[in-house]
Amino acid sequence: METNYKGNCAHDDPLFIGEEYQDFITNYMSKNLGISITIFKSKKYQYNIGETVQGVEIKYDARSTGDCTYKECKASGNVGIEVAEKTNASNMNFIESGIYRNDNSWLYIVGNYDCAWIFNKNLLKILHVSNRYTTVQTLPTMKSMLLPIEEADKYCAKKLIFK
Repeated sequence: METNYKGNCAHDDPLFIGEEYQDFITNYMSKNLGISITIFKSKKYQYNIGETVQGVEIKYDARSTGDCTYKECKASGNVGIEVAEKTNASNMNFIESGIYRNDNSWLYIVGNYDCAWIFNKNLLKILHVSNRYTTVQTLPTMKSMLLPIEEADKYCAKKLIFK
């Protein structure tokens, strides 16, 4: 499997794709696991509290398994765990985000329409600072820790399989 994320599967409308994936996950969790997740829509609540009432961060990652729902891409064999971002590629510095975002989140769900992994956010931080896994600039505006799928399967609290 390809381990390089760079330039692989950048989406035309990431906000729409991310929001649609959040809907998919919240619907799946409610119907199949009896867990309701309420997404905050306004920037005010997202910035001041977090992405969800329950403290769940949800991220779409097509490249891990090569999910071609929105755009052709190759499977990387790695789960991308966001650690830093920029609001604009021309900004000089990255800021902590994803697992380092200072909000109410304690669970981190990352995946695509093939499968998803549910992690304890603090465990992901421990894995990141261990320096056992590569951290790369996956997009001009994002840095991610690349966690091999075998390791993601080992460290996740639960793996959801959709296909």
